[in-house]
Amino acid sequence: MMSEIALGVFYYAGLLDPAAQAALADEIAQVIADAPLYVSTMPKTGAPMSVRMTNCGALGWVSDKERGYRYESRHPMTGEPWPAMPPRLLELWNEVTRYPKPPEACLVNVYDEQARMGLHQDKDEADLAAPILSLSLGADCRFRLGGTRRGDRAVAFSLSSGDALVLSGPARMRYHGVDRILPTANAPLSPALFAFGVRVNLTLRRVA
Repeated sequence: MMSEIALGVFYYAGLLDPAAQAALADEIAQVIADAPLYVSTMPKTGAPMSVRMTNCGALGWVSDKERGYRYESRHPMTGEPWPAMPPRLLELWNEVTRYPKPPEACLVNVYDEQARMGLHQDKDEADLAAPILSLSLGADCRFRLGGTRRGDRAVAFSLSSGDALVLSGPARMRYHGVDRILPTANAPLSPALFAFGVRVNLTLRRVA
């Protein structure tokens, strides 16, 4: 069921049923097998991020102390091109966002119980008119959504496995992040995938 929780913020509770979640989890496990997880570091300080990540699609998001946030066509550790995006992700993009151009990057963030993601904007893309599609698999998280300025008031709500969230139009540049992973009794959807962590977030973006 879809609800517009704020202007341009569309929340799809349970968009993926358990069978669809399990199938997608298996596909992402194969992405990780082809493009191993790595730890990005913050620009300037070089501090490691608490999530591990990889990408699929034509481009992948990376960050390091020397060159900062950016998109690259190859894995930073292996030097290999990113694996293709699973067709199901492209179908979901078309179904949910209805944006006429396909996503070029899918960032795969893998959380353990202690991982979090500070409030941030997705602003490394040239095409800021395109929406962002976020898909959740695995453990619930406490998601925080702020405004378009860092000091704006933020609201928090839970995201569960199978949920989707779209930031579009006036909400495209809203700050957002993950405060913490919530304890859940959900069984792992895919032993191959959840050997790496308890929650996986997929973020689909247009870049150019």
